[in-house]
Amino acid sequence: MLDVCLLGTGGMMPLPYRWLTALMLRYNGKSILIDCGEGTQIALREKGWSPNPIDIICFTHYHADHISGLPGMLLTMGNAERTEPLLLIGPKGLNRVVSSLRVIAPELPFEIKCVEISEHEQSFSFDGFRIDAFKVNHNVVCYGYSMQIDRAGRFDRTRAEALGIPMKCWNRLQKGETVEMDGAVFTPDMVLGEPRKGIKVTYCTDTRPTDSILTHAKDADLLILEGMYGEPDKIDKAKEHKHMTMYEAARIARDAKVPEMWLTHYSPSLTHPEEFIGDVRKIFPNTIAAKDGRSVELNFKEE
Repeated sequence: MLDVCLLGTGGMMPLPYRWLTALMLRYNGKSILIDCGEGTQIALREKGWSPNPIDIICFTHYHADHISGLPGMLLTMGNAERTEPLLLIGPKGLNRVVSSLRVIAPELPFEIKCVEISEHEQSFSFDGFRIDAFKVNHNVVCYGYSMQIDRAGRFDRTRAEALGIPMKCWNRLQKGETVEMDGAVFTPDMVLGEPRKGIKVTYCTDTRPTDSILTHAKDADLLILEGMYGEPDKIDKAKEHKHMTMYEAARIARDAKVPEMWLTHYSPSLTHPEEFIGDVRKIFPNTIAAKDGRSVELNFKEE
């Protein structure tokens, strides 16, 4: 089960009715935050979640509306007497940016580990899931992210018994471990069927449409994309500042054949994004003009 919450949906500046774009994902006791703009802590509180259990924070890029909430978030974690290390992932320059922001959060009771993305595409593996970063097209270096929870094939008890694999090995083999016992080596492929569909969420904002988004969005259960402008006459502005319109996002969702897309990162001038959703849905029917706090619980599909 993967909990997904779009904490904020605003771009450029927080508004009284819209926090800046941030996404929280929770899986198997781990919490992952993508972007941390001003007001993210308040959005978390409104959701009823705490910042203290956050294990990983990923940054798409280093414009203020995506990272200015970090110092306060770190101080809150420190005041809660957190001692577990915090992992930060982001484009090149992460160490420099974090060091600068920490001028106002210098003393923390936990370690911060910074990992800078060095490739156009880069994967980070963790216990039970991975995070795939892919470069997009903004006016500074910017990345989108997919969180992927893989699912092993179904355990074949009949094969295990026929091969004489001791029952005490079964659980570890199901978890993908190789087991050695009494001189014999047992591998997961001996008892597991073909991998089953897992869970995937793709998140991307502050970019023009790119092939990399389309590639990484394929097979996603949920696609969250920037829809900064809903007004059709804002296409030139979107191109100039390297953002996306709702209609461009809808075409990506349609071509990627995802089941659902949430729009986010609205311009401050876009007071009511839902006003444009009718025309957007003509391109991709399962488009949601997301509001702050929109959540979903994604589960493995039964077979």
